[in-house]
Amino acid sequence: MSAPAFAVRPASSRQLAGTGTLVRFALRRDRVMIPVWVGVNALMVLSMPNTLKGLYGTPAERADLVGRMAANSSLRAMVGPVFGDSLGALTAWRTGVYAGALAAVVGLLVVVRHTRDEEESGRQELVASGMVGRRASLTAALLAAAVANGVLALLVTAGLAGQGAAGALAFGLGIAGVGMVFATTAAIVAQLTESARLARGLTAAALGAAFVLRAAGDSATDDGSSPLTWASPLGWLTNLRAFTGERWWVLGLFAGAALVQGAVAYALAGRRDLGMSFLSSRPGPAAGRLGGAAALAWRLQRGGVLGWSVGFLLAGLVYGGMAEGAADLVGDNEGAREVFRRMGGQSGLTDAFLAAMAGILGLVAALYVVASVLRLHGEETSGRAEPVLAGAVGRLRWAAGHLVVAFGGTVLLMLLAGAGLALGHGEGAGSLLAACVVQVPAVWVIGGVAVLLYGLAPGAATGAWGVAGAVLLIGWVGPALDVPRAVLDLSPFGHLPKLPGGEMAWPPVLLLTALAAALVAAGLAGLRRRDMTA
Repeated sequence: MSAPAFAVRPASSRQLAGTGTLVRFALRRDRVMIPVWVGVNALMVLSMPNTLKGLYGTPAERADLVGRMAANSSLRAMVGPVFGDSLGALTAWRTGVYAGALAAVVGLLVVVRHTRDEEESGRQELVASGMVGRRASLTAALLAAAVANGVLALLVTAGLAGQGAAGALAFGLGIAGVGMVFATTAAIVAQLTESARLARGLTAAALGAAFVLRAAGDSATDDGSSPLTWASPLGWLTNLRAFTGERWWVLGLFAGAALVQGAVAYALAGRRDLGMSFLSSRPGPAAGRLGGAAALAWRLQRGGVLGWSVGFLLAGLVYGGMAEGAADLVGDNEGAREVFRRMGGQSGLTDAFLAAMAGILGLVAALYVVASVLRLHGEETSGRAEPVLAGAVGRLRWAAGHLVVAFGGTVLLMLLAGAGLALGHGEGAGSLLAACVVQVPAVWVIGGVAVLLYGLAPGAATGAWGVAGAVLLIGWVGPALDVPRAVLDLSPFGHLPKLPGGEMAWPPVLLLTALAAALVAAGLAGLRRRDMTA
């Protein structure tokens, strides 16, 4: 009798069995998230050349911009140094850091979702019981991240080819390289921790550290030569110098880091049991410390709240410190002034800049509220909600604990952002706090949409990320492209008063608050009536 087919396969082949099927499954599960985030990232990059052409239409204006940037350390800390005055070079300068960061976020979300998330929920154990290799899930997760970053690289390369084929290719590959570096970072962290939430948080912290290192290095030098810049993958993207004499060898740094980290992740994956980790979880608290559903929700989400809080405070400090520098950078360029006015109102340029930054922080807070609300979905699908609801805890009480953290946390983040803006700018504390807090009702509307989707159609709950991504795109890119007012009004943020500098308008604030309350109520009504895990 001949031996079974699997008995004669090489060991490496057996460990990767089923990878193709798992890749297709991963891409199907992420058929909403990946296209939305890749599309938002690509549109942000590809819209920039026309925007810059409208703002700085002549070589003299672009050369003046480069000269102003060389002398402005605070803006270099935010977007990096600029190495040329062509539209391609300015596009790489203006979008590179943020495009790389968004690619990194997609990479870490995809990898953690299809590795540690699957183990934590128990689904990986079912998958592993079939003809699936030991390292197939990790391989499939990394390949799914590679597909997302590969598509992004193709879109950027094709869209910017008119600015220079070599520069477009280098820039596209550089952005994808950042995404894969942090995808493999997430793969390592997923082996070390037992919690998907902790894995995402630690990888996001690594991304934040990379941003801080690059910012510190770029503020110190205007040519990207600081060791701190070279210590960050985001700094590598800057030093790739797309459209200005490309340094192709820098791509080797991305490839080398991804390969080394991938090898470490594979080695760790082969040395642990399914569901286990190298960093053991701390035992739960003693009786009485989790006296209710609200206390449990806070314990589950407090790490995320702390991380977002630190980020918003630091962002406020940086943006506040940039206010005067931004006014100097814009100078007499009426086109740039008009963009700030569309984003921040018709007040003076400094106030308009601060109002625009408060609006951007509000847009980012929408990502927090969606992530926090969807924690309900994660608790339900993982089976952890069932034992809680089996006791004397109703669905609404269970959900309310998480929603208080989500919606109350939004207020905390915007207060910290306002405090940071005031400390960084050095004046106007009251007006800057008001400018940030007034963003809260619009953020709550996005959170209400997430609650509605989760309550009525839990299978479509992740569509809330698409809503948040669309709102982010409208608020971030819309004013620069001078899109029609009707498009800007699709975002709840488009109806808010522009503070500081503008007049407070209560009707839109109250209407948005009422709309958010109605969405939450409808979502909770749906949750109360439907079957769990439906």
